[in-house]
Amino acid sequence: MEISLLFDFYGQLLTEQQAQAVSLYYNDDFSLAEIASRMGITRQGVRDSIKRAEAQLFTYETKLGLLERFRKTEQGLAGIESLAQSLKENYDPKIADEIISTAKSLHE
Repeated sequence: MEISLLFDFYGQLLTEQQAQAVSLYYNDDFSLAEIASRMGITRQGVRDSIKRAEAQLFTYETKLGLLERFRKTEQGLAGIESLAQSLKENYDPKIADEIISTAKSLHE
């Protein structure tokens, strides 16, 4: 799952061959043999290409952190939604302050 998410964010930065192999393997659930046949390379070549691509995807995430920021934003929005629902059900100025604080934390 992690590789698929990283691929969504950074897949365009991989070589065409790496992107195709990763997509077929993780998104389409092809075997190494099926990918090798389709791409005209060996199973070992497919495996090596996928492993290099995985390493690159993790390197991109370490340097750029887009997936981590996305997750933080998703968590923050879920928190805001929950607090807004509480505010709707039972108005409390403390909840309004929490919403503001949570929203501000997403800008950091």
